[in-house]
Amino acid sequence: MTAAKGYAAQSPTADLTPWNFERRELGPNDVQINIAYCGVCHSDLHQIKNDWFPGIFPMVPGHEIVGTIIKTGSSVKKFKTGELAGVGCMVDSCRVCDNCKDGIEQYCENGNVGTYNGMGKDGVPTYGGYSDNIVVHEDFVLHISDKLSLPAVAPLLCAGITTYSPLRHWKVGKGHKLAVLGLGGLGHMAVKFGVAFGADVTVLSTSASKEEAAKALGAHHFIVSKDEVQAASVKNSFDFILDTVSAEHDMNMYLGMLKTNGVHICVGAPSNPHKISAFALIGGRKSVAGSGIGGIAETQEMLDYCAEHNIVSDIEMIDIKDITESYARMLKGDVRYRFVIDVSTI
Repeated sequence: MTAAKGYAAQSPTADLTPWNFERRELGPNDVQINIAYCGVCHSDLHQIKNDWFPGIFPMVPGHEIVGTIIKTGSSVKKFKTGELAGVGCMVDSCRVCDNCKDGIEQYCENGNVGTYNGMGKDGVPTYGGYSDNIVVHEDFVLHISDKLSLPAVAPLLCAGITTYSPLRHWKVGKGHKLAVLGLGGLGHMAVKFGVAFGADVTVLSTSASKEEAAKALGAHHFIVSKDEVQAASVKNSFDFILDTVSAEHDMNMYLGMLKTNGVHICVGAPSNPHKISAFALIGGRKSVAGSGIGGIAETQEMLDYCAEHNIVSDIEMIDIKDITESYARMLKGDVRYRFVIDVSTI
């Protein structure tokens, strides 16, 4: 086995604390990555708190992982030692279902294996990137360009692909009016990609104080959604709304902002189900859709696009000892826009 050290939650009510554990031995198709940085995702806290489903404890969160390959298995062909590499939200899938064959492993019909809080095919729980190293099959490892700031690349492995994928799937671009609901870790990446793809981008936020930041990211317009006059001014306006909010919110109000045939795309995941009026949909042949991360090939495509167009996340670096405080700040929206752990502090 391979020794590892990280930070783990021992239960849903416990703070993260240092924990030593073991990774599997390097298999013929595995690579071992010395983790340099790991982004902090809102879903890390959701999973620790069992908000979505019962967790596997001890839990080492983290699925926005970047670092350097330090070992490769005897049959590895895609990577070599010394290269930069990344790992996102999943580390395996069944490989044989139609979705896996189509390169959308995130929708594996038999369930993909999460980078943490999952169960590997060997029956051993997976542990994530709040740790000093990770062993992953080469098919679920990404090439990382050395053109960009490595810490700022880390959140692309979740926040980046989660917003890139639906914008590409619905072919959002020039001639479209895109609204980004929420300006956090996901939302700020949605703005960057929407602008880069040529869409007319509006940020919808409950916080008037975020207007300057939204415009600095490239947003063309800003609407305070709780201001009735401003909200009314964009009724029947948007082709797409990309909903990045993980807190409860009234989706019916936002559906009223869509044009006929408009699509409200959910990428945020509130703990409780949305309540949607049928009339909010029937009145304009509107659709509510969802999208989850992206397949490995699309994630690589996104990373290559970002390297070509100099797109990274806006981050705040933290020591691992500050993770509990960072979670509290994240819940209050007190971060622009993604915390990234300097793993050397573990």
